[in-house]
Parts: sequence; structure tokens; C-alpha cells
Amino acid sequence: MNLNKTNRSWISIALLLIAVGFAYGADIRGRISHTNTDGALLSERGRSAVVWLTPLSGQIATSRNTPPTSPRHLTLLQKNKQFDPHVLVVEVGSVVDFPNKDPFFHNVFSLFEGKRFDLGLYETGTTRSVRFDRPGICYIFCNIHSQMSAVVIVVNTPYFAVTKKSGEFEILGAAPGRYELNVWAEQCLPKTLKEFSRELTIGDDTAVLGTIRLPECREAVTVHQNKYGKSYDPEVFSKPGYTQP
Repeated sequence: MNLNKTNRSWISIALLLIAVGFAYGADIRGRISHTNTDGALLSERGRSAVVWLTPLSGQIATSRNTPPTSPRHLTLLQKNKQFDPHVLVVEVGSVVDFPNKDPFFHNVFSLFEGKRFDLGLYETGTTRSVRFDRPGICYIFCNIHSQMSAVVIVVNTPYFAVTKKSGEFEILGAAPGRYELNVWAEQCLPKTLKEFSRELTIGDDTAVLGTIRLPECREAVTVHQNKYGKSYDPEVFSKPGYTQP
């Protein structure tokens, strides 16, 4: 069969698009809903969850979620005595900057699962950085302002998503293979979240996981202590070296 130059060009383009489609893999979609202990649905406002796929075999392919040109350097801003964003997902090896945009000192620290660090006291307009070099859930606080909290979730995969305000999530371009599906939500106990982990086989087509209902528990969120393991001292603001917020 003879093919003219134009036909050969179109066939080449078609084969390229097919190859690109296989390289991108499948899109994974679903929804997280939150319930109370009785199973009643709760409002999605102010709630977020994280979903990620950890490969069980084979090499991790590049995802559209994190193209190879994307820098693994992110920011967790301190402003108005808050961390922004409150929940941040990063891959292992990523560096996160903690700039201080408030007109007073901050002292960012994490002494829990995941990366343990203490950035010390630093003033407005300055920043400190942390490399997150192991998977885990890092609960982050400020040693001066007890109301400040954030969570950095470090995963060993490019396939992750934070739920939207509607509770929906989408993971783009997962390579075909076997994965462990993991979920996290701040208002849920670790043992509860572990029960929702399950094996998942991804093919070449879009996968719809449906709705995952996560039961919340008041015990999951507790009052934290400062980096010395003590209650926050309201008199700390009057000590030398601190500017009254």
C-alpha cells in the first residue's frame, strides 16, 4: 500500500497522540464526604482531605500533576498569625520556605511524625527553609502563637490531590499498575484513616472511585503544647526580643 506524504504525516501524528495518551496514564476521580460518629453528613465548609496513590510495584511514571520541569520548592506563608495554606502536600525531597510576613516574630516547629525541626525565632521579612526528606504527616505550629497550625503531608509519589470545597478530587495521569490508596483528613483518627487504605489497580482509562465517607472524631484534634512540651505562656509576648502582636 502506497501512502503519500500527507497521509504518512497524519498517521505519525495519530501514533504520537496515542503514545502520549499511554504515557499520561489514567485520571482518578472521586469525592470525600465527612460524617459524624452517627454517620450523618457534615458540611464540607472548612474541611479538606488528601488522597494519594503509592505504587506497589514498578517505577513511578511522570504525572501531569508534577511535570519534570516543576520545581520541588514550595511556600508555606505566615501572615495574620496564620499559615497559608493550612494543608500542603509535597513529594519526598521537596523544600518548603516559611517566610514571615507578619510585623512580629515567629518560631515555626514540628516535633511529631514526619520531619522534626525547629526554625528558631525570626523576624518579619525573613524566611527559613526545610527539606522534607521522608514520608509522613508533619503537624506544624508556632512556638509564640498557639492558634497557628498547619499540616505538611510528605508522600513518596507524584499521584496526589487535595479535595476541592465540594469534596471532589482528581489525580491526573496515573501510570497503569497496582497502588495503595491512602486518605487523610485532620478531623479523623489515624487508625480510622488506616482502615480506608486499600489496594487499587489502575488501567489506561479514567477511574471513578465514587464517594469515600470519612467519620470524624473530636479526639482527633486536641490542644497542642509548645516546643518545650508545656502550655503556652501568655506572658511570652512581654519578654525581651518579642514585639507585641
